[in-house]
Amino acid sequence: MKIVVLDGFTANPGDLSWAELKKLGDVTVHDRTPPELVLERAKGAQVLITNKTSLGEDNFAQLPDLKYVGVLATGYNVIDIAAAKKRGITVTNIPAYSTDSVAQLVFAFILEFCVQAKVHSDAVHNGEWVNSLDFCFWKHPLTEIAGKTLGIVGFGRIGRKVADIAFAFGLNVVGYDINIDPQYKHASFKWAPLDELLQVSDFVSLHCPLFPETQGLINKDRLGLMKRTAFLINTSRGPLVDDVALSEALNSGQIAGAALDVLSVEPPKADNPLLTAKNCLITPHIAWATHEARGRLIAIAVDNVRQYLNNQPTNIVNP
Repeated sequence: MKIVVLDGFTANPGDLSWAELKKLGDVTVHDRTPPELVLERAKGAQVLITNKTSLGEDNFAQLPDLKYVGVLATGYNVIDIAAAKKRGITVTNIPAYSTDSVAQLVFAFILEFCVQAKVHSDAVHNGEWVNSLDFCFWKHPLTEIAGKTLGIVGFGRIGRKVADIAFAFGLNVVGYDINIDPQYKHASFKWAPLDELLQVSDFVSLHCPLFPETQGLINKDRLGLMKRTAFLINTSRGPLVDDVALSEALNSGQIAGAALDVLSVEPPKADNPLLTAKNCLITPHIAWATHEARGRLIAIAVDNVRQYLNNQPTNIVNP
């Protein structure tokens, strides 16, 4: 069994092991694979593992031995699912491996907006406390999050985890999802239409998948519904947000700030307007990437292959 990992570096830059995968066949791991080398490296493989390397009909047509594609992520839009199904190629993904890690970053962003610990630490190290006339000072207004409202757009596993943490902080939570769960109840929670959620929330956190109907979900009109004091957080998919509309909303003061772990194009182009927008925190798609989450990712990826080889495939996205 020939198994090829096309782009394994981000999942495992060397601090984890592929040993369990190597027990399942003849494994070759590439750190990265540019499009022009996909066919050369995938030739003869029955199993391909990919994270962000795209695979479509042109690839499948020239890889007659290919029977299985495992995506090293929850999102699988890098694969032409219909083309794979047509050719009898099973495609799997990895759900729920990074729930805690993503929720953690959401609150790192919220707390950064409200406390700005790094700004104050830098001020201390720059001598401002040593030279202060008072026993304390602050560079920006400090905000208590208890009693504020967090709007969660997309109420799946991650959205619910974010809600659980929010309740512990004393936040009120408003949820929006195309599939409302009437059984989900909490004293500080309510369901609301998206537009209402945007109007009442102090923080808006996006946790919905990327589909054609969700692309550009947060656009100029919807940003216009938000409070001028509100913050937008996106740890889900970059194209959910219109980059230009958000940069304009930030620069004009239409909303107070944004924190983004994902952008519409990754890595971003140098002229992406969000790179220079006011009060915009950007991290390089790291919400999923804690050591613990990546360990779970690889373990589930290996188990997906194992189950497929045992004729009991799991986490199939093209049944």
